[in-house]
Amino acid sequence: MPVDYSQFPSPCFILEEEKLRRNLALIHRVQNEAGIEIILAFKAFAMWKAFPIIREYIGGATGSSLHEARLCYEEMKTRAHVYAPVYLRNEFGELMSYASNITFNSLSQWDQFKSELPRSNKPVSAGLRVNPEYSDVKTDLYNPASPYSRLGMTAEHLQDGLPDGVEGLHFHTLCESDSYALEHVLENLETRFGHLLPHVKWVNMGGGHLMTRKGYDIDHLIGLLRAFRQKHDVHIILEPGSAFVWQTGNLLTTIVDIVENNGVKTAMLDVSFTAHMPDTLEMPYRPVITGASDPQMGMPTYRLGGTSCLAGDYHSEYSFPKALHPGDQLILEDMIHYTMVKTTTFNGVKHPSIAMWTADQQARIFRTFTYEDFKNRLS
Repeated sequence: MPVDYSQFPSPCFILEEEKLRRNLALIHRVQNEAGIEIILAFKAFAMWKAFPIIREYIGGATGSSLHEARLCYEEMKTRAHVYAPVYLRNEFGELMSYASNITFNSLSQWDQFKSELPRSNKPVSAGLRVNPEYSDVKTDLYNPASPYSRLGMTAEHLQDGLPDGVEGLHFHTLCESDSYALEHVLENLETRFGHLLPHVKWVNMGGGHLMTRKGYDIDHLIGLLRAFRQKHDVHIILEPGSAFVWQTGNLLTTIVDIVENNGVKTAMLDVSFTAHMPDTLEMPYRPVITGASDPQMGMPTYRLGGTSCLAGDYHSEYSFPKALHPGDQLILEDMIHYTMVKTTTFNGVKHPSIAMWTADQQARIFRTFTYEDFKNRLS
C-alpha cells in the first residue's frame, strides 16, 4: 500500500519499513553466501529508531567518532568497529569501552595509543588503514584514494611489515560503486600490500558497495569476496551505508510561495537544500521528484528554492504536469541516506520531522524539532 502522506507533518523524512526490509534481506544473503560480515556505517544512516529492525538481519555497525561508537553500543547493542582519521587523547579511554575493533589512520596514531589497548576491559583488535591508490570515484570531495589523501597509508610506509599487535587492514576507496570497482581495488591492494595479508586476521573493505542498487551484480560480489577470503584466509568485513537505505524513503515538503524574476519561477519550499540535503549541492546530484521531469517546452516549469537565505539554496528547473501553487506538496525521492546525518540548523530553519511508514501501514512520528533544538546547539 502506498504511503499515506496526509498522516505526516511537513517537512518530514519518511522511512518505509517494507523497503528497508527488502534491502536488509539482500544484504543478509550476501553476508551468508560469501561467508563474511556486513555492518552498517552510521555516517550514512544513524536513525536509531530503526535499529531494532536492522538487528534482525545484521549484527554490527561502524563508527567514526566517540559518539557514533557510543550510539552503536547503546542502540545496536554491540561494540563498534571504529575508524577515525585522528583519535583524541581525552576521548580514547571511553572510546575503547564501546569498540571491538579500532583502526588507526597512521603509524604515529598507532604509536600514540597502542599502550592504551591492553587497558581495555574487553579485547580490542587493532588495525591500520591503507590506501590502495585506486578508486572509481570521480568527485574529489568523495574520493578517499586521491593522490594526496589524508586517509590511510600508502605502501611506502609499510615496506617493513606490520607493527606487533596489529591484526587487521582497512581500506575505503569506493562511493556508490559496483563489484567490478571493488575487484580493481583488490587487485591494487594485493599488488601494494600483499606482503601484509598473510599476517592479518581481518580485512575491512570499507563502504561504498551499493549492492542494493538495481543492476548490481550480486553473484559477482559474492564470488569475489568468497575467493579473496579463501585465498588469504582472512575474515572479511564490509561496512556499506547507502546500500542499507537506498530508495527506502522520501522527504515530504510543501510549497510556501512562488517567486518569479526575469521570467523564471521558483517554487519556495519549507525545507532547505543546504541545511537538509547538503549532498544535492556538494556532490552535486539532482533529486528525483515524484511526478516531475526535466524541463519540457510547454509545461509548467520551476526552480525549487530552499528556505534558507543562502543565495545558492535552490535546484535547477523541473517541469510539472500542472501549475504549482502554495500549499501543494512535493515528494523528493530517496532522501534517507546521507541526509538526516548531515543536516544542520543553519539560519535556524525548521528541521524536518523524522518518521516511518510501517509494514502494517501506520505512520510513526519519531521526532519533531523545536526552537529548543536550535538553541541548545549554541550557547
